[in-house]
Amino acid sequence: MKIKLAIIGSTGSIGKSALDVVREHSSNFEVVALAVNTNVEKLAAQIEEFKPKYAAVANENAAKSFQNANVELLTGSDGVASAAALEEVDIALVSVVGIAGLKPSLAAVRAGKRLALATKEVLVAAGPLILEEAKKHGAEVLPVDSEHSAIFQCMQSAGARGSESVERLIITASGGPFRNKNIEKLQDVTPEEALAHPTWNMGSKISIDSATLMNKGLEVIEACRLFDIPAEKIDVVVHPQSIVHSLVEFCDSSVAAQLSNPDMRMPILYALTFPERWPLKLPRLNLAQLRELTFFEPDYVAFPCLGLAYEALKTGGTAPAVLNAANETAVSSFLENKIKFLDIPRLIENKLAEHKVISNPTFEDIVSSDAWARRNR
Repeated sequence: MKIKLAIIGSTGSIGKSALDVVREHSSNFEVVALAVNTNVEKLAAQIEEFKPKYAAVANENAAKSFQNANVELLTGSDGVASAAALEEVDIALVSVVGIAGLKPSLAAVRAGKRLALATKEVLVAAGPLILEEAKKHGAEVLPVDSEHSAIFQCMQSAGARGSESVERLIITASGGPFRNKNIEKLQDVTPEEALAHPTWNMGSKISIDSATLMNKGLEVIEACRLFDIPAEKIDVVVHPQSIVHSLVEFCDSSVAAQLSNPDMRMPILYALTFPERWPLKLPRLNLAQLRELTFFEPDYVAFPCLGLAYEALKTGGTAPAVLNAANETAVSSFLENKIKFLDIPRLIENKLAEHKVISNPTFEDIVSSDAWARRNR
């Protein structure tokens, strides 16, 4: 019997990698639904190849221009959420940028689906809510991010049973394009320089998050939610080769690491097939050719976004949602050349300082806090 998929964000980098996995295992997967924001031209090509029954277009204007007799069209954010929760879907892979992933993720877990989650902002802004709803409805939340997939794999292979056997999580960071620069050298960097990631081919928002190290801050929050590990037991180390994707230190002082060449298809497949492992035609890791693997501490002075994420996590409540929203708007302003690179953490810090935190927030509290943080950017 085929595993039936809804791929939310099918034209993004993760969505396209997921479809590569489907191509390799076409006899085992069926694509039931594809969802995009605006890229209907690419969506049409994907529909022709994968023949889903449903397609969703979040942007209403783009939806109006899209006509395809081969699918049932769902529109708007509600339509995307519906695609993730379709009765015939087994697994919803959510890989859209930012807070837009919250509604389809919530719909998927409330429908009892396995949620293969690549949108880290969902657990940052609403982790307790998502996980509570997943538990209530018998859904699974499995990570697609390479770092969290690595942690998950290490814990599974070591037979770890809950957070009591884990002493520390160590999340690795490539360091982005500026890993060797101090704060003085970051004063006048351009969006073009910040987008030039040395290892991964990612979208613009995620690339800027990598340059500021905010992506690692968001991943710390996500790891706390997923694995029930407190902030003080989660470390970040810079690892330029991007071969060791994360490590887990256990209570007996042993450390497990997951290594592979940087390629998102492996963690995607693992999230779709767990607890099984299926083959993939990827380049094999050759440690002798690598010759060295290096690690060093991140520079919290040059990259204050990482520290701001830890602070928001420790504050809790709606603080992480505000951190995420303020970051999204600041990154947009930087990409539009309205602010400088080092203004990004300054604007985030100001929003966090102004925010009146709501403890144990509802969905409505999270949405309103997100909207508040986006005003007057």
